[in-house]
Amino acid sequence: MAQHILTISYLIASITFIVGLKMLSNPASARKGNLLAAAGMAIAIFATIFLYRDSETGTYLHNHIWIFGGLLVGGIVGTLAAKKVKMTAMPEMVSLFNGMGGACAALISLIEYNHISHIISSTPNSDIHSIQPTILIIAIGLIIGSVSFSGSIIAWGKLNGKIKDFSFAGQNILNLFILAIALGAAGYVVVFPQHQIIFYSILLLSILYGILFVLPIGGADMPVVISLLNSFTGVAAACGGFLYDNKVMLTGGILVGGAGTLLTILVC
Repeated sequence: MAQHILTISYLIASITFIVGLKMLSNPASARKGNLLAAAGMAIAIFATIFLYRDSETGTYLHNHIWIFGGLLVGGIVGTLAAKKVKMTAMPEMVSLFNGMGGACAALISLIEYNHISHIISSTPNSDIHSIQPTILIIAIGLIIGSVSFSGSIIAWGKLNGKIKDFSFAGQNILNLFILAIALGAAGYVVVFPQHQIIFYSILLLSILYGILFVLPIGGADMPVVISLLNSFTGVAAACGGFLYDNKVMLTGGILVGGAGTLLTILVC
């Protein structure tokens, strides 16, 4: 019964995301659309906390103190920060919050890789191919989430004047080289998932790429960068939805990724 209620809750939340996003396209309904999507997210969160049950063990979530502690701290910090910031500084706040979303996606990949590494150590080499699709999703989420995190933090610093534009000859070539190494390392980890050092090198390379990607871009183009990085965060969240087989997480991530990409094209 609980599983059916959870599925219905995810369906309701997904619908509110879609309707809320549609309402955001009109200034007259944007506020209500934002509240509607937020209500849907609240339904998804609390339904997961109280109704989700592990398919293998059959147990419900039991670490409620940590969960509600995180919700309380994050809710208070987010509310105070949003109320304090001026409207002129709203773009940098959006960039900072988006960076936190990218960091969350990257942390999910790190945690799940550490979890699956114990399975890898006891799995024969002939059976590792069954884990490779999961490793691929983890690697993609790590790269995209890390780029979104570091790039958004640089964008936040540039918008509030703490970080200046920085570029040098051949920077684009270096950026492409770093990205190619990160993607190559990800491919290597998918084939040989037991090499943990290579996996953590992907994290460092992705963070470095995000920094170098945003550093040379001027402040006037920051809205384009923030919109692009926001779409990255959505795609990283969608990877988490694939990883956990969570429909509402997948729907929300796809909506953010798709809307962010279209917005980036329009802003350009």
